[in-house]
Amino acid sequence: QVQLVESGGGLVQPGGSLRLSCAASGIIFRLYNMAWYRQAPGKQRELVASITNGGTTNYADSVKGRFTISRDNAKNTAYLQMNSLKSEDTAIYYCNALPGNYWGQGTQVTVSS
Repeated sequence: QVQLVESGGGLVQPGGSLRLSCAASGIIFRLYNMAWYRQAPGKQRELVASITNGGTTNYADSVKGRFTISRDNAKNTAYLQMNSLKSEDTAIYYCNALPGNYWGQGTQVTVSS
């Protein structure tokens, strides 16, 4: 059974930082491409960042220079380091694994003073 479990969300002030984690089980993690998506209230889910099984990364323009995606294959975990957070980053953040299109349950990130 495949499971993706996100953690690390919370409430942070504008300009602050958070690190999200996505712990995977039930898959051969090192073979999978991983991604982070987010969905704000009333908006469609959007791709934030992705990392291939070879380590190539890609970012949405809105987070370039502020967010960093990484992975630790030994720990079966993907990460999203988020710096210089803005109110518009407020959303539920979801972890995704391909192939198979597996999703985690999401973790809430709220950026507010």
